[in-house]
Amino acid sequence: MADIGARDGSSRDKILEVAEALYARRGFAGVGMREVAEAAGLGKSSLFHHFRSKVQLYLAVLERVLGRIDERLGAALASGDAPAAKLDRWTDALVDALAEQPASARLLLRALFEDEQFDTEEWPEGQAVDQRVESLLAGISRLLEEGMRAGAFRRASTPHVVQTLIGAAIYHFASGELGETLLGGPLLSAEAVRTRKAEMKAFFHEGLAARPAQSRSGDDG
Repeated sequence: MADIGARDGSSRDKILEVAEALYARRGFAGVGMREVAEAAGLGKSSLFHHFRSKVQLYLAVLERVLGRIDERLGAALASGDAPAAKLDRWTDALVDALAEQPASARLLLRALFEDEQFDTEEWPEGQAVDQRVESLLAGISRLLEEGMRAGAFRRASTPHVVQTLIGAAIYHFASGELGETLLGGPLLSAEAVRTRKAEMKAFFHEGLAARPAQSRSGDDG
């Protein structure tokens, strides 16, 4: 029985792995279940043993991707560092998560436009996706608000800053040939990843830096 369970788990992981790569390249609409089964080296009936529909499989892939990222970001936020240092850790963790799994960024970018095709609440996997998104957004939002209260960051619109932080990382790694043309080299080289971290941190340090209150116009006499 243990061997059967291990094989089932191995097959499921293989399905998710190949489906992630396929969905990242062509999106939800561009990939069929037969293609996933063939890429995973399984019969179609074996695929349907694990996932009853294409929607269920797609949502399971999204949850897997978001889970990897959320766990990395959660660990970065768990430190007792000051807000600015914690934001650096969070940025490094996000960039590393996307650089180590290059398909993730393109998959997530596609998902922003494709998830309106189905109701995620109909599936346990969809509910898990929603929970991962909420966890990810809540973690960085709390950090930003903590920094604003402490005077480490300027007062800003937390939702807009979160959009900018996440978008800056996801778009970069999803940009493919255009990104490599702009950079003049590969997106995923060690040097490019280090530079991406440094530039993002410098950009957000400057953009979020708390500044001394300016004197009122009448104070100069």
